Amino acid sequence: MRPRRVLVTGVSRPLGAQVAAALAADPEIVDIVGVDTIAPTEDLGRTQFVRVDIRNPLIAKVVSTAEIDTVLHLSVLATPLGAGGRTAMKEINVIGTMQLLAACQKAPGVRKLVVKSTTSIYGSSPRDPALFTEEMEPRGFPGGGYAKDAVEVEGYVRGFGRRRPDIAVTVLRLANVLGPGVDTPLARYLDLPVVPTVLGFDPRIQLLHADDAMAVLLKAASEDHAGTFNVAGDGVLLLSQAIRRAGRPPLPVPFPAVGSLGNIARRLRLVDFSSEQLGFLAHGRAVDTTRLKEVFGYVPRYSTVATFDSFVRHRQLRFTIDHDLVTRVEHGLRGALAGRRSAGAS
Repeated sequence: MRPRRVLVTGVSRPLGAQVAAALAADPEIVDIVGVDTIAPTEDLGRTQFVRVDIRNPLIAKVVSTAEIDTVLHLSVLATPLGAGGRTAMKEINVIGTMQLLAACQKAPGVRKLVVKSTTSIYGSSPRDPALFTEEMEPRGFPGGGYAKDAVEVEGYVRGFGRRRPDIAVTVLRLANVLGPGVDTPLARYLDLPVVPTVLGFDPRIQLLHADDAMAVLLKAASEDHAGTFNVAGDGVLLLSQAIRRAGRPPLPVPFPAVGSLGNIARRLRLVDFSSEQLGFLAHGRAVDTTRLKEVFGYVPRYSTVATFDSFVRHRQLRFTIDHDLVTRVEHGLRGALAGRRSAGAS
């Protein structure tokens, strides 16, 4: 079903604003409404902005008055700082989703719902499989934060789908997004002059380029693809490889100290890493995207490596210490070790 009247939540953030602007450029869409609690700073084209909190039942009036047929729910926040604290973040993510679903359930004209979720729902554990498929359960359910909110959101969305089987419900589990204009905890983490890592761990990370994230959302809005889909670029990077490609020196710290470093970084507003995100730095995560390619019909343009290299170029990351000095020290250490091995052999 081609959308005619579309509602997009979370248009004050870059991805929501870009999706709304792209939909507004489609001449076949009659009306597009963007909602958020904060006015967007980006140009939304002909999108009509309505300042409304989706936690408020007033959202039902917006949906019914505008005769919305397609809803893109992008207002699921990943960081407490961006929401004004963990309590406000949970209310926006969970209570806001419940109110939006209630509004859609009452609106007979709604025929499509697209929900932005996250691969964080799979958690990060040393017992994880090589790749998570959409049918797999996490080895341990998230105890809090963004991942726990996403699990609850998806639960409510599944219930909504059972109550309104006439609505095509699409859930997109996005991997960590990097790209121009994207300000995420992972981006800020890799921007640090010295990057702390968990001593003895080198996790796999899987990335999604912002352009691919937007393309998938637009395709979900314009076509009928009911179901749940992992969305990520092909391949993985080891965290150590990513740090080297970003030109940052690593700072290995024992696992028990990682939480303390995370608390310090949050207080200094350097990186807003929650506890489950810190676990990701130890164990990583990777997902299978076969359904995305074969059922949804989208092949990401950027692999994980290409996404990361694009991020490095856009941020203009440079070595924070003298690269020539590092090279000389490496050669010196290798020469010293080679000399000791020769002496031991003789």
